[in-house]
Amino acid sequence: MSVCVIGAGLSGLAAAHALNARGVDFVCVEKAPDVGGIWRQPGAGERGPGYRTLHLNTAKSLTGYADFPMPGDYPMYPRHSQVADYLRAFADWAGLRERIEPATEVLSVRQEPGGGWRVVTRGAGGGRRTRLFDHVVVASGHNTDPALPDPLPEGAQSFAGTILHSVDYQDARDFAGQRVVVVGLGASAVDIATDLSRHAERTVLSVRRGLHIVPKQLFGMSVDLIAEAPWFTAMPFAEARRFVENALLVARGKLGDYGLPEPDHPIFSSAVTVSDEILSRIRHGAVVPKPAIGSLDGDRVVFTDGTAERADAIVCCTGFRMSFPALPDGCPVNAQGAVELYKRVVAPGHPGLHFVGLVRPQGAITRLVEAQARWVAGIVAGDVALPSEDVMRKEIDTYLAAVAERYGDTEGSSIQVDFGPYLAELSELQPV
Repeated sequence: MSVCVIGAGLSGLAAAHALNARGVDFVCVEKAPDVGGIWRQPGAGERGPGYRTLHLNTAKSLTGYADFPMPGDYPMYPRHSQVADYLRAFADWAGLRERIEPATEVLSVRQEPGGGWRVVTRGAGGGRRTRLFDHVVVASGHNTDPALPDPLPEGAQSFAGTILHSVDYQDARDFAGQRVVVVGLGASAVDIATDLSRHAERTVLSVRRGLHIVPKQLFGMSVDLIAEAPWFTAMPFAEARRFVENALLVARGKLGDYGLPEPDHPIFSSAVTVSDEILSRIRHGAVVPKPAIGSLDGDRVVFTDGTAERADAIVCCTGFRMSFPALPDGCPVNAQGAVELYKRVVAPGHPGLHFVGLVRPQGAITRLVEAQARWVAGIVAGDVALPSEDVMRKEIDTYLAAVAERYGDTEGSSIQVDFGPYLAELSELQPV
């Protein structure tokens, strides 16, 4: 069997390691000049989504690979350069370097009529290469197609300042002395607002919808260690939700007391934002919360509450579209924006096409990625038999219905998973 792994970030390296451990013939193609994914981008000065203050939001003990822990002298939450160094070291330790083709862009992945996959790539010199593979493992992530607000606020065309997406943000020092509005309340929004607040003249955080903000630690423990602790995962869902809600009330109080909108949904019904700093920066007056932007007028940003701020720049931390232009149309994202994958890994109707890392857990992703990679390696090696396409599609429909009921029918919700139950599900799928 021959396999093409697309991407040499955390997920791609996990897939490569699992295949290598089984003696499977594979190549790993990576668009960037080196391994590391988003973690190497800030040091290389490349377009994001990485930025210079990027750190892990999950503990190193869970974010490092099980067979190759992060160095003991790393802090609990390493910075981007340390994670990049660690991923390079893992690639060397696992003997993956000779199988990785850096500076190689995937242009097309198409299913052959007789079986297998035709993969067209372009190397650093611009030359194209076409190869046939029995399997393709997509591990390139989904933070590549930035989504600006659509439509942009009224008056955007005549705004006197700069409007940019977070993918183009690298260093707060580039905005020294400026007045900046950050749009959003996700991980990148609170990180960037916190970063800017130490260099910009004024930092405003524009929030349309409230999200639950969770500190990195509760009760002196990293929250992802809590999320994976047996005593927590054994709790019924409703009890676990009450436990976290009460803990957050003690740790930080109500978000409305900070001038932020209260979430319109209970915790675990949407992605949470993990941050130790944003609420403190608001309390210190370094970040000023405001509601959504209503319109732009010259150098003024007018908010929906009628207040206005002069601004030199607006940084839109408004997420990414899940886009896979090299893959067949509608795979794995359907016309409604939902990802359709059996067990969040296998593309039904496309034998031999698999995805690793296309999930969004509450907590560290690495153990899930490793379990996905081992399962894929078992499928490739012939030790795992997949069910029929009808059975796979029924599982997908059931899963997406449950996700929509809990999270709502929003783009991106289809990749949400609960760490404990999903890891247990993957464990049951592993070859004996």
